[in-house]
Amino acid sequence: MQLQIKHTGERPENVRNIFLVKNAAILKDFGFNSEALAYVENKIEAKEKLITIQNYNIVYYVRIVADDEDNNKGYEALRKDGSTIYAGLKSDKQSSVCIYDLLGDKAATLALTEGLALSAYRFDKYKTDKTDEAETVTIWVASSELNQGDLDEVRLLSNAVYVTRNLVNEPVSTLNVEELSDTISELGAIHGFDVEIFDKAKIEALKFGGLLGVNKGSVDPPAFHILEWKPENASNEQPVVLVGKGVVFDTGGINLKTPPGSLDDMKADMGGAASVVGAFVAIASNKLPVHVVGLIPATDNRPGGNAIVPGDVLTMHNGKTVEVLNTDAEGRLIMADALSYAKKYDPELVIDLATLTGSAVMALGQYATVGMGTANDSVFKQLEEAGNRVYERVVRFPFWDEYGELIKSDIADIKNLGIREAGAITAGKFLSHFVEAPWIHLDIAGPAYVKKPDSYRGSGGTGVGVRMLYEFLKNRS
Repeated sequence: MQLQIKHTGERPENVRNIFLVKNAAILKDFGFNSEALAYVENKIEAKEKLITIQNYNIVYYVRIVADDEDNNKGYEALRKDGSTIYAGLKSDKQSSVCIYDLLGDKAATLALTEGLALSAYRFDKYKTDKTDEAETVTIWVASSELNQGDLDEVRLLSNAVYVTRNLVNEPVSTLNVEELSDTISELGAIHGFDVEIFDKAKIEALKFGGLLGVNKGSVDPPAFHILEWKPENASNEQPVVLVGKGVVFDTGGINLKTPPGSLDDMKADMGGAASVVGAFVAIASNKLPVHVVGLIPATDNRPGGNAIVPGDVLTMHNGKTVEVLNTDAEGRLIMADALSYAKKYDPELVIDLATLTGSAVMALGQYATVGMGTANDSVFKQLEEAGNRVYERVVRFPFWDEYGELIKSDIADIKNLGIREAGAITAGKFLSHFVEAPWIHLDIAGPAYVKKPDSYRGSGGTGVGVRMLYEFLKNRS
C-alpha cells in the first residue's frame, strides 16, 4: 500500500470530503442545501462533533472543532476521528479523501491528516486475498495554513511508523537476526543513514558478555548494529544516542515462559530496536539537522545448546559482573553492553527503548511508557512534552537509591533480577550501572504491541516511540 498526502487549492473529483469547521453556516458555500444544514445543526445541538451525511454514494464528513480542543487532548480526538473516517472509507472501498480546513487551523488539520494516514497501515503480507485493499491511499488537504512541505513531513513520518510496525509484526521465521540486519542495511541505503554491523567475532573481541550470554542458547549468531545520521548542519556537537532492545524472539530461555499466551507475542520483543530504526527513517528522510547514533544489540533468547542458566555469572562490556537469577530477564543483559558501548561517542544524551518488563505493563497498561533515568528535569520535561503532543505519553517513575539495593548480588557486582515489587524500576537500576552520560530509559512493554485494534494505532505493532522521538529531536534541533 502506498500513501500519498497532497496539498490542493482546488476541489478534487471522485473523493470523499471532510470539512473542518467551527459552525455549520460556512458549509453553505460548499453546496450544502438547507436540509443538510439543518441536519448538521441538529447534530451539533446533540453535542456530536463528527457528523456523517450520506446520500446514496455521496458521503460528506463534517468535524466540528470546539474552542476547547486547541490542546493535546483535542488533537488526539481529531486523530481518532481520522481513524473512524478511514474505517468508513475502507468499508465503502474508497481510497481518496479531501480535508477542507475551513478553520485556518494548522495543528488541527495536521492531527486529522495524521490520524487518517496512520490508520491506512495494513500488515497483509501473508494474506492471499487482498482484493479489497486499495494499492494507493491519497489524502488531499486544502488549507491556507499548510504547504506541501508540511504534508510531506507527515507522510514521511507516517511511513517511518509503518517501518516500525512492519518490523514488530514480522514473525521470527522471516525476521531472525540476519534478516533484521539486512533490513536495517537496506533502510539505511534508501534513507541515507550509515549502518555498521558487528558480527559474532567482533562482539567477542569487544567482550559483550551480556549479548553473548543470551545468545548461547541460539543456533543463530548475534549482531550489533550501529546506525548514524550526521548531517553537515547538525545543531549538536555531541550526538544523541538511541539504544533499542533487539530480542527477535524471547522464549524466556531456560526459565521458559509457561503461562498461557505468554509466548504468543514474543516476536514483538524487538520493539525497542524497531522504534530506533523507525526513528532513524523519520529523522533521515525529513533531514533533521541533528547528529544521532543508534545502537541495536540483536539475538533471540532460546533454551537450547549451552544456554545460560540461573546462577551463571557474566562479565559485561564495561567489566562489571552480573549474577543471572532468571534467564527471562535477558533484555537488560544485551542492553547493558550497548549502553556501555555508547560511551565511545561521548553523547550529550542517551535514550534507550525496550519492551523490558511485565511490571511496566501492570503499572500503566497499553496507554503509556514508563520512563526513568539520570537526565536532568529539563530534558525529561522536553521528552514528556513531546510525548504529550503526539499522545505517546511518558510517566516518569522514581529512581531512588533504595531500589538499587534490591539488585545487589552476594557473589557478583549485581544480579539481573530484583524482587517482585517495582520490577520496572529495578530493571532500570540495573541498566544504570552501564551508562555514564545523561540517560533516559523508556520501558515500552505496554504500548509497543496491542492485541485489539486501538484507533489509528491499529492492532499488533503500534510503532510507539517513533513520533515521540522525532518530535523531541526536532524541537532540540
